[in-house]
Parts: sequence; C-alpha cells; structure tokens
Amino acid sequence: MREAAIAALHGRLASSLAGRTPAPLVLRGETVPQRLPPGGLVVVRDGETVEETAILSPLAWAIEHRAEVEVTVGGATPAARNTLLDALLVDIAAAVTADRTLGDAVEWTQPGAPDFEDVEFEGAAPARAASVPVTLFFTVAGSPLA
Repeated sequence: MREAAIAALHGRLASSLAGRTPAPLVLRGETVPQRLPPGGLVVVRDGETVEETAILSPLAWAIEHRAEVEVTVGGATPAARNTLLDALLVDIAAAVTADRTLGDAVEWTQPGAPDFEDVEFEGAAPARAASVPVTLFFTVAGSPLA
C-alpha cells in the first residue's frame, strides 16, 4: 500500500506538471543531475512512516507516511530562480489538492510548508531548491508492513 501511495503521488505530479512550458523533469528517488532542465527538476523521495495506529476488530492499521518532494530550479538571476520555484510549488500544491485521494490510492494527501535552500553545482550556475513534505494517510489490513 505504501508503494502504491508513493507511486500515485509521483504519477499525479508527473501528469499534472507535464503541461507546463517548459515542463520540469519529474523523477522518483533519483539523484540530482549536474545539469538542470530548463523547467526545473522535481524528485519524489519515499520518505518515512511517521505514525502507525492499530484499529481493532477487524485488525487494520491507520498509516501516516511522509514523502518528500524536492524541487530544484536554475535561472540566470536570483529573481528568476525564485519566480520559477514559486510557480512550481503552486502547481505542486494544486496538483495534490485537486485529487487528495490520488486516484483512490490513499484516503487523504496533505502537502506541508516547504524548506528552502540555495544549491551550487561545480561548474554550473547556482540553483534554488525547496523540499516539500507530503503526508499520505491510508489504512492497511493485518500488518503495517502491507
């Protein structure tokens, strides 16, 4: 179930952001390449389970899993980087809130506030990055390992 939830988040972001011009590259669990695409880079990280709550009769587990969505953009100036990053963050929030169940893969999806940082690559222009926690809520039967 956890894998299906994270895959659904990745799929939702990939399809929603594909309409941007230029479109960002949307990956899952990859390292950041040396060259950033003109539309930016979005990487969905698996994250970690932050809470497991038992539900009795019949036994089930309410799972709260926090994935991370890393967004990295380049640009000629700090203003250009900030503008592109902000636009991508708005589009990511819109993609998640438009279908909070991610096509019925989860019961609820909640994006959180991003953390920002400036990133430098050797021999490349500076970049701006943000990490957005996205909490996935779902229920599994029998075992939290399901």
